[in-house]
Amino acid sequence: MTSYSKPRDATDDHLITPHNAAILIIDFQPVQVSSIASRPKRELVANITALARIAKLYEMPVVLTSVNVKTGRNQPTIHQITDVLSGVEVIDRTSINAWEDEDFNRAVKATGRKKLVMAALWTEVCLVHPALDALQEGFEVYPVVDCVGGTSLEAHQAGLQRLIQAGGRPTSWVQLICELQRDWNREETVPGFADILFAIEGH
Repeated sequence: MTSYSKPRDATDDHLITPHNAAILIIDFQPVQVSSIASRPKRELVANITALARIAKLYEMPVVLTSVNVKTGRNQPTIHQITDVLSGVEVIDRTSINAWEDEDFNRAVKATGRKKLVMAALWTEVCLVHPALDALQEGFEVYPVVDCVGGTSLEAHQAGLQRLIQAGGRPTSWVQLICELQRDWNREETVPGFADILFAIEGH
């Protein structure tokens, strides 16, 4: 029982904390989900829902975006995400690369966070493109590898490899929630932490 009485600075910490990172969820729409071939679809939806719940539990800034809803070419973000993040506006756009959309770009920078935890469909396009741009502009990018998927396993893996080669820092949703919680003594979020973690991973 020897946790430090004074925790590390949550803003300057080199690890991810609720105070130094934002969560970006990009293009989780029915067409994209149904086209995933690198991971079972139900597992993917369960994992991205867990990520949304993590963002809400730790009160982290979230940027949520869709593509081509207003043009009528695509359907809105899946309800499993919007049900959890009901207060978050979905930024709709036409650009394939979200970073090239002015509203999305502005929203990300308005969070004031340099660590970007990212999930997107597809891995090889809607994750890789904005992540590479964010890295180029000096952000730290953390792709949540089990909350993304590609049109094939090869495409998914190639996308992640390209990100890692460019400086991306892969994580998983379980690794993320434990990194955010950090200590069982942080009692306010313990019930939510346990509920999210054990709902999928079991006791």
